[in-house]
Amino acid sequence: MKIKWKTLLLCIAIPLLMGGLAGLISRGSMSTFAALNQPPLSPPGWLFPVAWTILYTMMGVASYMILTSGAPQDNIGKAIKRYGWQLLFNFFWTFWFFNLQLYFFSFIWLIALWLLILATIVSFSHISKLAAYLMIPYLLWVTFAGYLNLGIALLN
Repeated sequence: MKIKWKTLLLCIAIPLLMGGLAGLISRGSMSTFAALNQPPLSPPGWLFPVAWTILYTMMGVASYMILTSGAPQDNIGKAIKRYGWQLLFNFFWTFWFFNLQLYFFSFIWLIALWLLILATIVSFSHISKLAAYLMIPYLLWVTFAGYLNLGIALLN
């Protein structure tokens, strides 16, 4: 199968740009975040942008695989719609958590995000098992983020 480079780069760019925009919007609140009481196992701050860059890239590759799979357009459309919703929820979680410091609300939002990611993985799995597998580290990271989010909500 020939790689459609423009499509691949666009698919990778979309989550990276969404994440970059969310990071840019929340950049001023990082000092507040650093001053919060953190739960055990909280990673150092430098790890978050590294992990998210890897995860966003994997998500982009997964979406590319779905878009170029040759599956029925209806299946692709449903899968990409779910993918888009989880990406949007991901973006807004950053805003609720970092900018507005709504820690308990952010945790509930994160549960909804987690469910959307799971629905996306299921949709992707019907089209491409590999695309679904590429989304699993993201689900695991959001699970860990849920632990951190709840810990911060309880400790602050």
